[in-house]
This record gives sequence, structure tokens and C-alpha cells, in this order.
Amino acid sequence: VEPPEILFHGTATKYEEAIDREGLIPKSRLYVHLSGDEETARKVGIRHGKLVLYRIRSGEMHRDGFAFYRSVNGVWLIKAVPVRYMEKI
Repeated sequence: VEPPEILFHGTATKYEEAIDREGLIPKSRLYVHLSGDEETARKVGIRHGKLVLYRIRSGEMHRDGFAFYRSVNGVWLIKAVPVRYMEKI
């Protein structure tokens, strides 16, 4: 599915160093989960500890050939997000 230009990923600072180095990878899940709005990403991230929020250039990723999926509950899914498409906010 074609994503919006920007998606968001909220997580905890304890994962920040690895994410900044490796990008977003699914670890034990099949896909990386992304949110369509900043507020939802904040709510997800804060559940895991002190919040860190990333803005994902999903439109650019899609144009570069990355496949996006959207779950029934509206969560955006992708296999991985390379660091070059991420911005910490």
C-alpha cells in the first residue's frame, strides 16, 4: 500500500543507540510497526520507557522500492527502516 509521506515510530531511549546505528528492524516481530500520526507514536513509545520519537520518510522509501503494508487496525508495517530514512524528533 502506498504510505503517506511521513510516518512515525515511538520507542524508549534504551533502544535509541541500537536504532541510531542499525535503523529499525523487527527483532522478534515480522515487521516494524509505524504510526500514521505523531500522537499515536508517542503513546506507543511511552509504554516502553522514556520516549524517543522518529520521523520516517515513508514516501521517499516507497518511491525507492520499499513495500509497505497496512494492518486492519491501521498500523503501518514494513520489513525494516534504514537509518538514512529516519530523523529523530
